[in-house]
Amino acid sequence: MADGFPGAAPVRDSKIPHGPALIFTPDSWAAFIAEMKAGPHRL
Repeated sequence: MADGFPGAAPVRDSKIPHGPALIFTPDSWAAFIAEMKAGPHRL
């Protein structure tokens, strides 16, 4: 996730640094992170 983008949370695959970025709202990104921290998930 990149900092410095007010109102957006751009996320990119670190293995492909010049690849496309997905743009999330800060609220949806925070909800995703909270869910990941909440417990085990099947991926």
